[in-house]
Amino acid sequence: MNEQTLRTLLQAVQEGDMNIDDMVERMRLLPMESIPSARLDHHRSLRTGMPEAVFGEHKTVAQLIEILSAQLQQPHVVLATRISNDKAEDVCQAVEGLSYHPEARMLTGNENQISDQQGSRAVLLVTAGTSDLPVAEEARVTLQCLGRKVEPIYDAGVAGIHRILAHQKLLQRAPVIVVIAGMEGALPSVVAGMTPAPVIGVPTSIGYGTGAGGFAALLGMLNSCAPGLAVVNIDNGFGAACMAAAITRDLGSRVRD
Repeated sequence: MNEQTLRTLLQAVQEGDMNIDDMVERMRLLPMESIPSARLDHHRSLRTGMPEAVFGEHKTVAQLIEILSAQLQQPHVVLATRISNDKAEDVCQAVEGLSYHPEARMLTGNENQISDQQGSRAVLLVTAGTSDLPVAEEARVTLQCLGRKVEPIYDAGVAGIHRILAHQKLLQRAPVIVVIAGMEGALPSVVAGMTPAPVIGVPTSIGYGTGAGGFAALLGMLNSCAPGLAVVNIDNGFGAACMAAAITRDLGSRVRD
């Protein structure tokens, strides 16, 4: 249930196209539906503007089938993250209406429920290297499912600083920028020093031994001296996308070409 769906239902009752009993029946599963493997939060989109997403890494195929089948019955986009190829194949064979994005490791459904793109400018998505693409793709797919335009700049790390400097006009125009980097995690600091937009840093677990699975990049970003930079957890492309979506939603009519 999202705000637009609720408004449509209330308008139908007001205009006499739906009686109160039918309205009550449609609202019966709001805000929560209990199934054997989960309690689904159908009210989340109405409360927060974002639908409930399924973290699939440690869920079984049977659990994913049950949860996603129930979610597909609701009028909102369906998102499941950290889904392996093998799991995705089994789930998609059992459940119609799902699409798998292998590089992002995500399942999506009900794409017809995606709201119109908000704002005339795209969220800028920047990666330091090609190895960061799985996290970037998780962010990109999430943003698109949340109704946001996305413009990617991939493989623009500080080892070849000219690669990001070549995009200064885009950096100046963007309403918000998601910057994804492993190794020492320097790229978000550089980008934040080149733009008035809020920058969301995403440390990745890419790097050699002392990178410590992304902790070096995380600490580097957290200790940045560049203002306007916030940081999410290691490899959390989904979380960064949700923050970028929230920022652009709040900008609303202030976002202009």
